[in-house]
Amino acid sequence: MDATINMNVVRNQSDDIVVMLKSLANKDRLIILSHLLVEELNVSEIETKTRILQPTLSQQLMILRKNGVVNTRRSGKQIYYSVKDHRFYSILNKCSQFYQ
Repeated sequence: MDATINMNVVRNQSDDIVVMLKSLANKDRLIILSHLLVEELNVSEIETKTRILQPTLSQQLMILRKNGVVNTRRSGKQIYYSVKDHRFYSILNKCSQFYQ
């Protein structure tokens, strides 16, 4: 196993790494991000696909917005969400490989 870790990167980027990991450290946020990596969705679509109820969904989306993880786009009355940082795709893909 090649477990080389660039300690300078970890030290210099530790704040960003922590934000990224905290964003994934909640079941609802993990599910929301998984769907948003596939496609841009509005709140109603996210609620339908994830089965996360509106109050919880709004709270988790607010955290993702605050942490700079998702982009928002307004179209009429709808707000659409997408993943700002596509490194999340690599992270989630690697995590899912642990369970295959």
